[in-house]
Amino acid sequence: MANELFEGLPVERAAATGRSGGRPRLRSPVRDQIEWRMADLDSLLGEDHPARLIWAYVERLDLGVLEDRVKAREGVPGHPPISPRLMLALWLYATSRGVGSARALARLCAGDDAFRWLCGGVSVNHHTLGDFRVAHPDLLDRLLVENVAALAKAGVIDLDTLAQDGMRLRASAGAASFRRRQTLERCREEARALVERLRREVDDDPAAGARRLHAAKARAARERAARVEAALAALGEAEARRERRAKTNKTKTERQKEPRASTTDPEARVMKMADGGFRPAYNPQIVSALEAQVVVAVEVDTTGADRGLIRPLLDAVKARYGRRPARHLADGGYTKNEDIEWAHGEGTALSCPPIKTKHATDPFRPRPGDGPGVAAWRARMASPEGKARYKRRAIAEGLHARFRHWGLTQLTVRGRDKARAALIWFALANNVLRGHALAPSLA
Repeated sequence: MANELFEGLPVERAAATGRSGGRPRLRSPVRDQIEWRMADLDSLLGEDHPARLIWAYVERLDLGVLEDRVKAREGVPGHPPISPRLMLALWLYATSRGVGSARALARLCAGDDAFRWLCGGVSVNHHTLGDFRVAHPDLLDRLLVENVAALAKAGVIDLDTLAQDGMRLRASAGAASFRRRQTLERCREEARALVERLRREVDDDPAAGARRLHAAKARAARERAARVEAALAALGEAEARRERRAKTNKTKTERQKEPRASTTDPEARVMKMADGGFRPAYNPQIVSALEAQVVVAVEVDTTGADRGLIRPLLDAVKARYGRRPARHLADGGYTKNEDIEWAHGEGTALSCPPIKTKHATDPFRPRPGDGPGVAAWRARMASPEGKARYKRRAIAEGLHARFRHWGLTQLTVRGRDKARAALIWFALANNVLRGHALAPSLA
């Protein structure tokens, strides 16, 4: 009886003899031992854990625009939805951890201590997480503006000196999805014919199961047709830009290939990337407070060049904060005399190096056609003070490195608006953590 009750116990062996006096006694893992633990979620994280910082930020926010939409009220039947504060906190913390997938985030909410602490027992699913990430771009933009304004009011950041830089970001579209106009028009006719055929099949088939199957096929066909229509519209814009370029540089335009558009992400464009290759991508523009590395404004452009993008970003800063910076730093890809002259008239001194040419002329020497803004720019960039100030622009590159470290190498969403929403998540997560590092009392 005793042998049956205590089966499986380790067998005692005689100690091996030797110079050391026996076999070593070690603490080895035993992973099949059942044990009970008593621990609350709050004790799993340290006081300065980033998840706590992000939750403290989210708790102070005014999310009435989302909470007012909730139909489940006290005394009214209905299943309560997940708190928008929790969804916001989950995505902010996930972004800072380099998690950009809704499915991966849902798995972490079930097994990672920090995400479990944020959830506090609330279960989430990847569908709800994925929808929330791109459903509220206006709210995210407002939160970014409020965050920057609060940091500026507290004196943590200086909006008088800003830096602008772009980063090519791989789009969620394959190179083989780009089609010329003739192919797109043929795809449109095929998609329309398929939608009509499936509609007739749904009307003629009385079986409920078959109707659901046909309805799913019809929905996929309608989405395909809509993407092709969007690609044709985008192609029309590209052709119009090509015609405008041909008026000033006909020879170069004629050597270019015929414009194409993607049926997967119609707004994406093939761009030259940092490694010299050409891939479908977007051109996000980031304006930051130089010394603090705090993002002030973000936009997503679909052109492959930065030249001419200073004015739209300065206008965005003006619209959001009611002022333009006194000094704006950008790299050589942005240099354009028209923008320099315009910024000078608006009270902003641009600092960007001149475009390199094959001529051996001094780029800082005044020229007869220079306006007052360009003349001041040449003198500023040639002065020791201007050169020393411009060297500080390299600090802004740290933001790109941080975002790349967080996994911002390829978009997982499609479309310019959704790409901008994804970029704001990175900007807001960065600002919350940077704000705490610069001024812990504000956290």
